[in-house]
Amino acid sequence: VLGSRRILLLVLDGLGWEQLRFRSAAAPNLTALAGGPITTVAPSTTAAALTSISTGVAPGLHGVVGYRIAVGAPEEAAHAEVLNALRWTTGDGDARRRHDPREFQPCELFEAQWPPVVTREAFAESGFTAVHLSDTRLMGYRDRDGLVSRVLEAFDGGEPFVYAYWDDIDRTAHEFGLADRYEEELAACDAMVAELATRLPAGTAIVVTADHGQVHVGDQLIDLPQSVTRLVDGQSGEARFRWLHARAGSAGDLLEAAHEAFDAVGWVRSVDEVVTAGWLGPEVTAVARARLGDVAVLARDPVAFVDPAEAMSFHLIGRHGSMTVDEMLVPALAVVT
Repeated sequence: VLGSRRILLLVLDGLGWEQLRFRSAAAPNLTALAGGPITTVAPSTTAAALTSISTGVAPGLHGVVGYRIAVGAPEEAAHAEVLNALRWTTGDGDARRRHDPREFQPCELFEAQWPPVVTREAFAESGFTAVHLSDTRLMGYRDRDGLVSRVLEAFDGGEPFVYAYWDDIDRTAHEFGLADRYEEELAACDAMVAELATRLPAGTAIVVTADHGQVHVGDQLIDLPQSVTRLVDGQSGEARFRWLHARAGSAGDLLEAAHEAFDAVGWVRSVDEVVTAGWLGPEVTAVARARLGDVAVLARDPVAFVDPAEAMSFHLIGRHGSMTVDEMLVPALAVVT
């Protein structure tokens, strides 16, 4: 790949290695590529992982520490509002004035190479795009054919590196789970990769990876018991990597109560344990740490932890965010045309 004159990095949001491995018949072109599994970041979620792809650093450094992030000064953390990183909203609506996305994370993007990025037109003006793709040249598309056309256009223009992003595998898993509709979308992506391999100029390397995998959760939702909620001031994170923010002076009691409530289905850790173990990377800045809660609850079983404040337009069937093999292993596959 490194010796190729042109490189396409194609990120298929939500395509876990385990899901691909067990559905090889639906994706013969992908499974024929060279490579294998690599690990994504924790939490295994789009906001954190895509920012790590564009910056080359772990969430502890870039500070996009999850899907829903507690924001505010460290001394306000217990009462901080929660920012939806993908929508760039809080409970008060659009958050771009209060939390400038271009200043939210400090790391350089793509080593300041200003590459073309092929992504959906609908994402062009979003706050999250400003966070993780601000120093790039966006090339928008509306559908799968548009992605292929934009990639070809960029290379026809002499670009040595193109980053392309497709999100429908993740969207399908969330809405329909890991069944027939998921396999249909996987097959369509497989055909897209085959088309790119056929139409790109000779000597172009295609690298395919993903931000996270998926777990079929369905209706296995867990509400926090009263023994936990009485000690909680708020929640952030995601349904399978939940941060609990303790009421003042209650962090120790909350950790104990969370262990009792959730050890049977997941992993419970204090924020100090998470940071020391390097789950968010070898270094966690003061800014990133201030965005974490006091106790982390990660799902080990195929369950999700409910936050009543987390409004959803539809019930999510496939989920991710935790550190199971199904969520953490993603493909790193390549072919040179």
